Amino acid sequence: MRARIDISEVEAATKIRAKYLRAIENEEWDMLPGPTFVKSFVRTYAEYLGLDARLLVEEYKLRYEPAPSDTELQALGPPVGPRRLRAPRPPRLSRGWIVGLSGAGLIVLLIVLGSIGGGDGNDTPVATQPSTTPKPPKPRPRPVPTIARLTLIPTGEVYVCLRNANDKLLVNNTLTPDSGNQSFRGRRFRVTVGNASIAMRVNGKALKVQPSPTATTFEITPRGRRLVPETENAC
Repeated sequence: MRARIDISEVEAATKIRAKYLRAIENEEWDMLPGPTFVKSFVRTYAEYLGLDARLLVEEYKLRYEPAPSDTELQALGPPVGPRRLRAPRPPRLSRGWIVGLSGAGLIVLLIVLGSIGGGDGNDTPVATQPSTTPKPPKPRPRPVPTIARLTLIPTGEVYVCLRNANDKLLVNNTLTPDSGNQSFRGRRFRVTVGNASIAMRVNGKALKVQPSPTATTFEITPRGRRLVPETENAC
C-alpha cells in the first residue's frame, strides 16, 4: 500500500493468484495450497517488494510450521523380508529299486539292438539332408532415450512448479483443465504438484499422481519418473 502497487499488478508479475496474496497479507495460511507453496509464495512476493525473502521465510517456519515429532525423526531401516524356506529334498530311491530299474533298462537295450541287427540287409539308409532354414536374426536392442518429453495434463485445479536441468523455473502457476496440456522437452525436470488433480506423460508413457496430504515432487529423466523428498521441491 505504501508503494501504491495494486494487487493485480503483483498477480501479473509474480504469477501468484490475488486470493493467495490476500491470504498471505492476512496470515490465513489455511487458504493456501500447503506449506511448500506458502514458502515459495512468501519468497516470491518478498523479492518482488524488495524485502528480505530469506528472513520472512525463516520467520514463517518458526511461527507456523510444527516441529518434527520423534516418530518423524526415527530412521527407517530396510524392511525385513520373510525367511526363505528350503525346498524339500526329493525322496531317495532304495538300492533294490535302482538295481531293478538298471536290469530292466539293460533288457530293453538288448531287444532294441536285436531288432536293428535282424534286418535282411536290403534296406539302404537314406542320407538326412541338413536343414537349410535360416535362423531368424536377433532383435536389435532399443536405443536408450536421451531426451525426456514431459506433458502435464491437469484434471482439476492444481498448483504446479516445474524446473529444468538448469534450475530454471518454467511453471509456477495454478493449472486447470481449461489451461490445456503443457508439454516440455529436456534432459531432466523437477516438478512439484499441490494435489493429485493432474496426470503426466513421460516419453509417451501415462503416469498418475497418487493423492497425498502434502505437495508431491518428482524427478523426470529420459528413463522415467521417480519420487524425491519434499526438501528437493521445485518451488
